[in-house]
Amino acid sequence: MPSAAELEKFALKLPEDQRAALAVHLLHSLPAPLRDDDDGVSEAPRRDAEMDANPNIGISFEDFDLKIKSRGC
Repeated sequence: MPSAAELEKFALKLPEDQRAALAVHLLHSLPAPLRDDDDGVSEAPRRDAEMDANPNIGISFEDFDLKIKSRGC
């Protein structure tokens, strides 16, 4: 059986849509205490309120895009 590192290396070579589908399947395979009951929906209002309280913690879309592109994925 391949190691987790070997699987990760292989998975990162998959097209983006296949990686996304794999991630969803893996997350849903976890026991309930290890995943969000609402798929993270309750996290959005909390983060929105946090950004309203302190707008300086956010980054622009352009900065976000640059960070993603610099990862080389």
